[in-house]
Amino acid sequence: MSFNPTEPLSRLRSHKRRRFPMIAVSAIAFLALGGVFYKGWHSESAVAQAQNGAAQPALTVTVSHPAVRDLVEWDEYTGRFEAIDSVEIRARVSGYLTEIAFEDGARVEKGDLLFRVDPRPFDAALDRAKADLASAKATLANATRDVERGEELVKTAALSREVLDRRKRDEDVARAQVAAAQASLLSAQINLDYTSIRAPITGRVSDERVSLGNLVTGDQTILTTLVSEDPIYFEFTISEADYLDYARMMAERGPDQVIPVQVRLMDEDEFAHEGRLSFVDNQLDRSTGTMRVRATLDNPQGLLLPQMFGRVRLAASESRETLLITDSAIQSDQGSKYVWAVDANDVIVQKRVVLGPLMGDWRVVRAGVTSQDRIVTQGVQFVNSGMKVRPDLHQVDPQIVQAFEAPMPVDERG
Repeated sequence: MSFNPTEPLSRLRSHKRRRFPMIAVSAIAFLALGGVFYKGWHSESAVAQAQNGAAQPALTVTVSHPAVRDLVEWDEYTGRFEAIDSVEIRARVSGYLTEIAFEDGARVEKGDLLFRVDPRPFDAALDRAKADLASAKATLANATRDVERGEELVKTAALSREVLDRRKRDEDVARAQVAAAQASLLSAQINLDYTSIRAPITGRVSDERVSLGNLVTGDQTILTTLVSEDPIYFEFTISEADYLDYARMMAERGPDQVIPVQVRLMDEDEFAHEGRLSFVDNQLDRSTGTMRVRATLDNPQGLLLPQMFGRVRLAASESRETLLITDSAIQSDQGSKYVWAVDANDVIVQKRVVLGPLMGDWRVVRAGVTSQDRIVTQGVQFVNSGMKVRPDLHQVDPQIVQAFEAPMPVDERG
């Protein structure tokens, strides 16, 4: 319609009112038709997707039976080496240091000379004590002769009994003076011996704490330290529960049986140092709830030094049939452990498990599965309980099972 300037305005408005309803009706019809078309298309698409999904095969997962092996389970703890004997070498007498007879850090034998204090004053004291003893002995001999003469004179009444008694008393005093002089001589000899400071044990000496020419004070000045090396202790702590396990195991074995231990240093992979459990404390530490335990190891090469850290393992059980599964198959859920297994209908089921120590890539399973269970070892991240799967059974390599003959646990229980 063309616009005519001469046409009345009211007529134009009536034309517009008739045109707008027609446009609205056309739009509504178009949308309705589109909705029907979309609904039909969507329904067909959903049906196609459902048909395609139903046609997809079940997920393939790798499963294995738990490995079965006669094993000795081991518990492992952290501890440190301690010297059986540790001595602070002190001067026993006061004087000036005149000799140092060892090299810092050297190995010394029991009785070896370490230090010497100036002996001259003590030599003089010893000579004086010898002279005092000789004088006391002479006095005693004279008193003894006086008593002997007096006893003869008393028989002839030439000497009174009172005088004889006084002579006997003088003899007793002289005898006591001899004993005192002998003790003084012994003390002087001991003090002279103390000027030579010797190693009380065989071991390794530290460095000198006092240099030559310094005055040392008896029983106070520390000159060096000395520790024994062979054998050596390894001390660690165990929990109350572990202690009860070991105590029951020892009761079954008998009192004459010992618990062997194996120790490795912090830079070692193998538990190469063997020993035996030699001490268990008589009470728990109240603050920590742990028990102090000690093992004794031979150390002929002196490699193991006091205060070095190490790892010790103890046999936690007798040799028994044990189930093992790959550690990667174990899942966690709110603090508990479980594995995915495939039942007889090839459906995924969840099995809660009680675990033991880790041995390389394998984990001891104490409860929750049997040797005939099919455990999902690959594809665990894609499965869920109740899911239908296609299991691919893989047998455990016998050579891998053989490696369990010498398990290497890494569980840290102390």
